[in-house]
Amino acid sequence: MTVTAAIDGAAGSATWADALLLSFAQAGYVQAEPAILQPAEPFLDLSGEDIRKSLYLTSDASGEELCLRPDLTIPVARDYLASGRAGQPAGFSYLGPVFRYRDGQPSQFLQAGIESFGRQDRAAADAEMLALALEATSAFGLSDVEIRTGDVALFTALIDALELYPVWKRRLIKDFNRKVSLTQDIEQLTLVTAPGRNEYEGVLAALAGSDRKAALALVTDLMSIAGTTNVGGRTVAEIADRFLEQSTLKSGALPRDALTTIKRFLAIAGDPDDAVAQLRALAEDTNLNLTAAIDQLESRVGFMAARGIDTSLTRFSTAFGRGLDYYTGFEFELHAKGHVKDNGVEPLVAGGRYDGLMTQLGSAAPIPAVGFSVWIEALTQLRKPVGNAS
Repeated sequence: MTVTAAIDGAAGSATWADALLLSFAQAGYVQAEPAILQPAEPFLDLSGEDIRKSLYLTSDASGEELCLRPDLTIPVARDYLASGRAGQPAGFSYLGPVFRYRDGQPSQFLQAGIESFGRQDRAAADAEMLALALEATSAFGLSDVEIRTGDVALFTALIDALELYPVWKRRLIKDFNRKVSLTQDIEQLTLVTAPGRNEYEGVLAALAGSDRKAALALVTDLMSIAGTTNVGGRTVAEIADRFLEQSTLKSGALPRDALTTIKRFLAIAGDPDDAVAQLRALAEDTNLNLTAAIDQLESRVGFMAARGIDTSLTRFSTAFGRGLDYYTGFEFELHAKGHVKDNGVEPLVAGGRYDGLMTQLGSAAPIPAVGFSVWIEALTQLRKPVGNAS
């Protein structure tokens, strides 16, 4: 009996999920079982203090802040880094409860997924993740899904190629990752700051032309003198970034040609092959070096086609992102047709590449990483009956 038939005949969502986990094991992914109780710091550091209101927090006798795991990517990554296989290619699957406050919805729910670490063949690994994600939806009887993809590495490459102040680069990439109103922000950055003074004029003048390290040092000294470590809940680093941003904005506006290029880039969407052609045309017209990022996209599309994915049915958009800081490249979501996230519906499966996460979690050297999560709750609600197969 196939995995699809096993799921169709199962009596409860947990059994369906077990059958799904079996399919991941058959693909070579070893089951991981990270602890439910996790240090809160990695989640707060990587997702920002805004996630605090969604966490279930406690502390141990030493005062360390702990939480019930709100997802499984970070716990699986931490266990991998603590193992003897850290740095080597390794693939893990998982299935278990996660805990996160969701207004009007259960705070405990099942999550399954895959995490792949250490593979240097990034384009092939990305394509494998999408193929396995599609198998996951098919296993629940959903073959007609909407595939939405993007690549934050392309936007990062564009911003790096433009001659912008570093603080502008950080702000634009942060806006892109967190899905703040990027269009509104780039319009605002083209406006010359109005004349006038404020109570921090001296600090802004002192920071003129400084880099982030110098700004952090100055603000640290000032706050040390004041005898405080945060203001209004903002950390020293956040305050330094804000001062540096204001200092930069006082010195001029985002060039109009840069704004035009960014807008043209963000308008590229549709068939991935067409997007590659438009991106190469943009790079040639603007004389910007985006070759490596575009080559990676084109290679990924080729591997997707080799895995039997009809790329013409895959919607690619340069503006697409999942709203999380730690993604560094390929990102994707699978939705039931007619149920897209823009309408407030969460995806059935979602994931992407997060090469920077391992160093943020303590790895001495960068480790490639890509994966996805399966929302069991959403899939079981939409599950369609499937006939038995042998």
